[in-house]
Amino acid sequence: MIEFKMPALGADMDEGTLNEWLVKPGDTVTRGQVVAIVETTKAAVEVECWQEGVVHELVVSVGETVAVGTVLATLLEAGEAPARHGPSGRRAKKAHPAEIPVAPAAIEPAPAAAGAKASPHRRWVSPAARRLAESLGIDVASVSGTGPQGSVTIHDVEHAVASAKPPQAQRAAADRAAGMRRSIAAAMSRSKREIPHYYLMQEIQLEAALAWLTARNAERPITERILPAVLQLKAVALAAQRFGDFNGLWRDDTFHGSDEVHVGVAISLRGGGLVAPAIHNVADKKLDDLMTDLMDLVARARAGSLRSSEMSDPTLTVTNLGDQGVDAVLGVIYPPQVALVGFGKPAQRVCVVDGGIRVLTTTHATLAADHRASDGHRGALFLAAIDELLQRPDDLEK
Repeated sequence: MIEFKMPALGADMDEGTLNEWLVKPGDTVTRGQVVAIVETTKAAVEVECWQEGVVHELVVSVGETVAVGTVLATLLEAGEAPARHGPSGRRAKKAHPAEIPVAPAAIEPAPAAAGAKASPHRRWVSPAARRLAESLGIDVASVSGTGPQGSVTIHDVEHAVASAKPPQAQRAAADRAAGMRRSIAAAMSRSKREIPHYYLMQEIQLEAALAWLTARNAERPITERILPAVLQLKAVALAAQRFGDFNGLWRDDTFHGSDEVHVGVAISLRGGGLVAPAIHNVADKKLDDLMTDLMDLVARARAGSLRSSEMSDPTLTVTNLGDQGVDAVLGVIYPPQVALVGFGKPAQRVCVVDGGIRVLTTTHATLAADHRASDGHRGALFLAAIDELLQRPDDLEK
């Protein structure tokens, strides 16, 4: 019997609410399949199952809030006979039809009036937005969507409620924001309490990278152009491959390095707060693919629709506050990670080059690292490697 448990979807998550089951007893589950939607204080997350088997029992009902590590469902392995009772101690519950959606968060268009032309498209609603709309008595079909492909997000629902019932909308938005702030504060307090941080900073010249990027983008349509942030992500990932003591997790008083570099990207949310989901295998991706993944991740994060592996897999995090106009960011490590790299705004600064003075575009790269896993000497080499890679942008394309 395999137990499928509530995953930890980030260091700031202690519990989650089961929004939807996407499987039912008797269904065969394959590795990596999305089987449930779980709502946290930050997003509605598509939870993947990383075991294979046949669903035996759905232990937790839709709408229940349970702690991380709680058994959500049980699966039978190949050839295993079902037991009368699951490990939960209660009989398998027959899933209600409403708990087994045909497709997650899809809403069919309302029937068109006589003579009207029907829309060929379905409207998509993030699970968290749909749940909020139901709790506030809003017809989600009437809400205009501003998310990817016109999908309806939590922000859209709150805006619609604000137009009709300002006090109720304000309370809902305030409660959600307060919950997120509490989660962030708990995770960051744990980080500063348990992790012996040290900080390093290096000024990196960007002339070579920006010139290379300008020439490359000039040959492409706007939709295929690469942002400077993509070069930074790739440089950090390649440097992390070289200096593995910054790429991994601290668990059970031991550093566990990772052979793969899954970079968490700090993304600010429209309603306040932030998430840092992962782009997987960044060091192995082409820049075009990395740009596509980044744009998709940002859009889904702000629409409140992420996957559990994106929330639980980051091996280090990158935060870029350059677009906010700050010169440097001294970040707080997301436990159980051991490093966070920050980039400030690119700006023209006076530099000494080959004994002469020049005005060049530079950025300040910072490293927040865990002294249990590394020291300042290694951290300096890690930042120097990021600098070196950004001076050779052709190597980032490989």
